[in-house]
Amino acid sequence: MAEDKTAEYGYGAGDGVVDVNPKPQKGLTSKVIDFVEKLIVKYMYDSSQPHHYLAGNFAPVHETPPTKDLHVIGHLPECLNGEFVRVGPNPKFGPVAGFHCMIHGLRIKDGKATYVSRYVKTSRLKQEEFFGGSKFMKIGDLKGIFGLLMVNIQMLRTKLKVLDVTYGHGTDAIKVLEDGDLQTLGLLDYDKRLKHSFTAHPKVDPYTGEMFTFGYAHEPPYITYRVISKDGFMHDPVPITVPAPIMMHDFAITENYAIFMDLPLYFRPKEMVKENKLIFTFDATKKARFGVLPRYAKNEAQIRWFELPNCFIFHNGVPTSFLINLNADIFCPLILIPFYRPGSPRRLEVLMLDLNYVA
Repeated sequence: MAEDKTAEYGYGAGDGVVDVNPKPQKGLTSKVIDFVEKLIVKYMYDSSQPHHYLAGNFAPVHETPPTKDLHVIGHLPECLNGEFVRVGPNPKFGPVAGFHCMIHGLRIKDGKATYVSRYVKTSRLKQEEFFGGSKFMKIGDLKGIFGLLMVNIQMLRTKLKVLDVTYGHGTDAIKVLEDGDLQTLGLLDYDKRLKHSFTAHPKVDPYTGEMFTFGYAHEPPYITYRVISKDGFMHDPVPITVPAPIMMHDFAITENYAIFMDLPLYFRPKEMVKENKLIFTFDATKKARFGVLPRYAKNEAQIRWFELPNCFIFHNGVPTSFLINLNADIFCPLILIPFYRPGSPRRLEVLMLDLNYVA
């Protein structure tokens, strides 16, 4: 449940939050680039094939203002007050899936329920609304020689200032209003201390109020770990060394450690062009590695890496730093949600990392 977290963490409009007001430019240049892009997209995507992530349960939905007094099956205790929110992709423009975020909120108060859904008002969304269509490159575009062309289209739009890319890295600050509505305040860049990407799965310690996060990049340092205090101060970055650029979508935090997953889904632009692959390539010949770092470490000197059989994991469950009556510093159990091949059974996996193990 969420109750105006912008107030709890000291965030608000004009208080460490950057107002997002991009200045894209229409004109002849924009039209010429659009024409070239449409030709590329025509050959990239087979219009006769259904877009699975734009249909059925994945189909985009419209914004919904606060809808009050929802029908409740059963009973909502009057003492249960707050708002449950979730964020998911909801492309606003077709014909291929773009990346816009929508927040769905369920407000529970005084035994009644209210539903609302709102787009996150990012710089990207505002500019594409200005143009009336998708303009920013999507990860699904990065495949084969056409992917290289799409990269150049993006660079051209940036260089000619068709798109405004002056807004740096940051997270979007969202305010939960009293009626349950959701308002985007702007970009939270932690007083310009955030200079890298920010995971979709930061972890908040419910006891200390601290947030733990990381970002990954295609150039060194490939992984950067950060700790954010309860009052919103982002501590210095801790670069994490891995051999090559990877996709690391999630990580884990326990009472004592941060756990990083160096898994063999590699960023390989050369293979994208030469072998007509997506820009991220899974290498089934490489082993998986898990790095365990004291969660308040100032550098990576104390990290310990564990090698495991080849696998890839998008998400993990709630890890703990204890196991029944064993010493808390010995085991770091992880509940893992691995990536399986089509047709294979889905199941949770439990991984135990023994910090006393000596090879």
